[in-house]
Amino acid sequence: MFHVGGARSALQNWIYAKQHDGVFVLRIEDTDAARNRPEWTEGILDALDWIGIERGSYEGPYFQSANAGEHRAAAEKLHSGGLAYYCDCTREAVQARTGSQYQGYDGFCRDRGLGPGEGRALRFRTPDDGATRVVDLIRGEPTFENKLIEDFVIARGDGSPVFLLANVVDDMTMGITHVIRAEEHLPNTPKQQLLWEALGARPPVWAHVPVVVNEKRQKLSKRRDKVALEAYRDEGYLADAMRNYLMLLGWAPSGDREIVPWSVIEDEFRLEEVNPSSAFFDEKKLRAFNGDYIRALPVEEFVAACDPWLTGTATIAAPPWRPEDFDPVAFAAVAPLAQTRIAVLSEIVANVDFLFLPTPPVDEAAWAKAMKEGSAELLGATLAAFEALPEWTADALKATLEEVGAQRGLKLGKAQAPVRVAVTGRTVGLPLFESLEVLGRERTATRIRDAIGRLG
Repeated sequence: MFHVGGARSALQNWIYAKQHDGVFVLRIEDTDAARNRPEWTEGILDALDWIGIERGSYEGPYFQSANAGEHRAAAEKLHSGGLAYYCDCTREAVQARTGSQYQGYDGFCRDRGLGPGEGRALRFRTPDDGATRVVDLIRGEPTFENKLIEDFVIARGDGSPVFLLANVVDDMTMGITHVIRAEEHLPNTPKQQLLWEALGARPPVWAHVPVVVNEKRQKLSKRRDKVALEAYRDEGYLADAMRNYLMLLGWAPSGDREIVPWSVIEDEFRLEEVNPSSAFFDEKKLRAFNGDYIRALPVEEFVAACDPWLTGTATIAAPPWRPEDFDPVAFAAVAPLAQTRIAVLSEIVANVDFLFLPTPPVDEAAWAKAMKEGSAELLGATLAAFEALPEWTADALKATLEEVGAQRGLKLGKAQAPVRVAVTGRTVGLPLFESLEVLGRERTATRIRDAIGRLG
């Protein structure tokens, strides 16, 4: 899955590259075989397509594993230059010497002169003194004392380079000038900068964007939180709403506004204006955002956007009705009514299912709430009045039910409750009389008769 935080970082990189006539590069860091599958890569590409970073508009995807030779050559260069050394210490041995499981590596093998061999990791020889200053477009110039940076591993015991070294070598090989990534990578940056300098190259420009947190101010976790971009897509969030909201995680456009055209975001976004504090991913706010975007769609675009949920195409769950029972003309008639009532596209099914199912999907709690003493008699009188109508229109249906209710001392809201449940199965939904007009005289009458029969 593609983490929403990763999507936010991708958008920021994408915009920054466009603003400076640069190139956005997609690299799949796949050196960890256990976390590498072709379908996962395809998922990333699909998710990027969805939020507007489309294939063909960027370089890549490149795969880190293809550069294994360059990674090993860099490791050997550092070793032969005296900037790295081999170490056979186990974690248990280090802990036994330091007396702590939290203290870093103690430099035991620095001067032992070990050569490569099975079980021997290659460690970078961190300078004993001085400090490493990181120039960050968002966080200023955080400085790290070198004596507090342990001699970190750059290649495993089997000779394969670790992420820190592979990432630096790839950036050097590809000519990467700017690295815009999440705050949690900041502790790695002084180590990577030391590697850049040791390999004789100038480090890129760094920008560490704020970490994305939940309502408890905890970092979004795939084990606890809803973080997959694909999950929001499949629930019916619009791409325009999602990318607008993602760009607000740590930044805001000018003026007292949040919902703005993408062209405005592309023009106004400045990395230097990103707030370094944690960014709250508020799903309720995103949902409200999406509802606003849905309501702003032209009706024909709304109808098209709903189609996957109505026809059950792609990976989206199939609707509860048979494909042959779906009537696009009937849906088009109620679409403007539904458009104002849903916040995500998947909610369209529950709003219109009564139109395409042979019988309404009765909510038993709604039935118990609406069907009071006298409901059967009210439904019978309504049925007779409806059947006598010369014209089957929303206005005529409303006026008729108002009259039936008034004869029994009921306001329209009370009179229409049992009718709504009888016909749609629910106490809330689309405007009742417009719904009845689309449902038709015969199906409406049948459902009211069935409800009367159930009431006995």
